[in-house]
Amino acid sequence: MSSEPSNDAAGISGVLLASETHFLQVIEGKFEDVNTLFRRIFRDDRHSEISIISFSVIDARLFHGWGMRGIGTFNLNKEIESKLVEKYGAEEGGIRFPLEEWKTLSLINDIKLTGDLPPWKI
Repeated sequence: MSSEPSNDAAGISGVLLASETHFLQVIEGKFEDVNTLFRRIFRDDRHSEISIISFSVIDARLFHGWGMRGIGTFNLNKEIESKLVEKYGAEEGGIRFPLEEWKTLSLINDIKLTGDLPPWKI
């Protein structure tokens, strides 16, 4: 089931990165709506070892118009993946997802700038 219709209805936007072993999600919206969504994610038995990298009020959205864009980092072409591994490191055979907010946003921006986004959407 796609989360996009319910995210759109709740005014939620963002991006979900997926590797072979990890997920990294940026959620944007009104404070209350983000909290509601996060509580639902946290209670979902399909998720484990959840960590919050950052929770802050923002002036403008970075992913406006993306109900929740899903990007599988395992679907990137090998040249792009190699450059991202060189910059961010490797973990369990894929790109290491950073644990610092600025590095996380930098990684997502680097993937966005490739213009070669895999056609995966949730």
